[in-house]
Amino acid sequence: MRRTLVCMATSRIGPPRPGPEPTLFEAVGGVGFFERLVAAFYRRVEADSLLLGLYPDPTDLDPARERLTLFLIQYWGGPTTYSERRGHPRLRMRHAPFVVDSDARDRWLAAMRGALDELDVHPAFDAAMWEYFTMAAEAMRNAD
Repeated sequence: MRRTLVCMATSRIGPPRPGPEPTLFEAVGGVGFFERLVAAFYRRVEADSLLLGLYPDPTDLDPARERLTLFLIQYWGGPTTYSERRGHPRLRMRHAPFVVDSDARDRWLAAMRGALDELDVHPAFDAAMWEYFTMAAEAMRNAD
């Protein structure tokens, strides 16, 4: 059985960069991939009244779409536009005003899982992103 080692580098706010390997951002196709991922994710958010209710303006998710897209691009090794515009991500601080309980976390993860599945991501990249998303979603939980 042949095993393929997938090495990838990410931004300074993402996982460590082990060497000159391409970033996950580059490996999945760059900006277009993350735009499609976030679009698929937000279609699911719009269909979930609990998730939609967590947004300050549920009638206009465009700013949230842009922020998530830019964050993911930067996290996975792309341009640092997110930090240039908004500073350090400080995810827990930015999410603190919203009640994120286990149900909200699980619904967020279901929406992201559906988005990843819709894009049919290479298994190694899917696994890396899913590991991050599950860790980050749990870190945002601030209620039982």
